[in-house]
Amino acid sequence: MLKDFTTALRPAIVLTVLFALLLGIAYPAALTGIGQLAFPHQANGSLIVEKGQVRGSELIGQGFAGAGYFHGRPSAAGANGYDASASAGSNLGPAAQALSDRVTKDIAATKSAPANSVPADLVTTSASGLDPDISPEAALYQVDRVAKARGVDAEKVRAIVEAHVAHPLLGFLGEPRVNVLALNRDLDKQVAQGAQATR
Repeated sequence: MLKDFTTALRPAIVLTVLFALLLGIAYPAALTGIGQLAFPHQANGSLIVEKGQVRGSELIGQGFAGAGYFHGRPSAAGANGYDASASAGSNLGPAAQALSDRVTKDIAATKSAPANSVPADLVTTSASGLDPDISPEAALYQVDRVAKARGVDAEKVRAIVEAHVAHPLLGFLGEPRVNVLALNRDLDKQVAQGAQATR
């Protein structure tokens, strides 16, 4: 009886160890190696490095508050927002007074157009709280403020925005979008900062 039990148990143990090695070590190691060889930038977090310093990631939103910078979506990640270790939405329902108050405050803070024309992604958080992109409409909405703060012609700033619009993959997968960090970095390279353009 014991011999039959041992005979039946041996294949189960062998298969468990085999699949643990195959799927727990060999497969992840192979995918990691392929990723590092074929897509090293993406495999390492799509980090943006400048003069040896990591400035951010193309995949994680950052807070820009200065008048001379484009602002991303509001963030509910962490106590002060944009905390990559606390990715989360606000979990507030559409009838929540706290959400209504925050959106009203965000609309008032834009001060560049009537409230009914503010693009929704400038006053609503994403599910992660760390969305790195905004809609082209949200970026273009901010052009006049940024141009004024930097003391340059709005058309120059508009051209920089339009150069950063990423279109849907294959023409239909996803939405047009603008990466806020990439846009602001390019803006710093092409347009000198005015006195109000602090980040």
